[in-house]
Amino acid sequence: MSTVTERPSGPGFTPGPPPGPATGDGRKPKKRHKSPLWAKLVTVLGAVLALVATSGIIGAKYFLGQLTDNIQTTSSVLGDSATGSNSSGGTPAGKLPDGAINLLLLGLDTRAEWAQQGIDSRSDTIIIMHIAATHDSAQMISIPRDTKAEIPADPSIGFRGQSDKINSAYQVGSQGGRGWQGGAKEATAAVHKLTGISFNGVVVIDFDGFKGMLEAMGGVYMCVDKEMWSSHYRVDSKGKVSYAKGADPQSPPSNALWFHKGCRNMEPWEALEYSRLRHSSNGDYDRQRHQQQLLKAMAKKASSSGVLTNPSKVSKILAAAGKSLKMDTHGVSITDFMFGLKGLASADLVPIKTNSGTYASVDGGTKEGINDVTRQLFAATASDKLNAFLIDHPSLVIDGTAAAK
Repeated sequence: MSTVTERPSGPGFTPGPPPGPATGDGRKPKKRHKSPLWAKLVTVLGAVLALVATSGIIGAKYFLGQLTDNIQTTSSVLGDSATGSNSSGGTPAGKLPDGAINLLLLGLDTRAEWAQQGIDSRSDTIIIMHIAATHDSAQMISIPRDTKAEIPADPSIGFRGQSDKINSAYQVGSQGGRGWQGGAKEATAAVHKLTGISFNGVVVIDFDGFKGMLEAMGGVYMCVDKEMWSSHYRVDSKGKVSYAKGADPQSPPSNALWFHKGCRNMEPWEALEYSRLRHSSNGDYDRQRHQQQLLKAMAKKASSSGVLTNPSKVSKILAAAGKSLKMDTHGVSITDFMFGLKGLASADLVPIKTNSGTYASVDGGTKEGINDVTRQLFAATASDKLNAFLIDHPSLVIDGTAAAK
């Protein structure tokens, strides 16, 4: 039985369905596995970089310390040959590349019952961030969590390898007390095997820290690009929004919380909920797009004058981020790593579609495949020819008009 926790009401909330079908085209949405309670987002890194590397912050080194003093680091992920980081011709450990940089961002699906069984999280959000050789722009490529992939063997843990959904790789690697380091190593190896891309850094984040950053920011400005409903929130007759713990309906109840098209300032919980919505014609792909939109909104808010001129707010944001971030920077110090990417800005984070933004069903619909264009996208990223590839394939770039402004 679900329980209801009251939340404050706000603009844009109405009970009942909007005009027209929930999917936008009248088709019955594909069923998706239950989403975890947190919005599966990992893309806080861009906002952190914008904060610590902006020249307008007085005492940037102090604020950077608020972040780096709490970050857990390792060299065991990219130090393994299976992850591709030691490929011939690659940048040696301890140095950021002079050219393009590829980062792997992993967002965790953490469940209490797994911890009790000694099992670590799944990486339900997997984003490749390709940073151009000029280090002033970046493309974000989301890999669907249900993608069919070869999870590479790891003799050191007695794992023989298997074909499975790619989000299971982190869990496989983390079992037996190997923790986030083992999980990140296996996930990175799986993504490298799938894409051919070698990485210069791996970032892992959990929900609590991400939520803390949004709360420290005071919410973000977001644009809703299609009518969607929440399976977790309800609206009563007086317009009060409540969280229904344990509820997960597959069709909208009469008192469902609807997100209507338009732009507005969203409270932290509201922005997180919008980024996790999955009941639509494109399910996971709409969710990926909204996750990428939230990253841009956070990075823009983090680099705004209202944040940069408020030392207390900056300190709280960085402390929340530092407690949730875990990183392998391939031997580069955290400080050098952050300042080496100081050219990144919110306007330059470009979200890219995989599988042309549609679900490519395989294995009877239980997993998702990768189409030929996406394979070419991965190859272009691996060879640092992504910009030229996107010029020839402009439809893969997600329209920024619906993103945060």
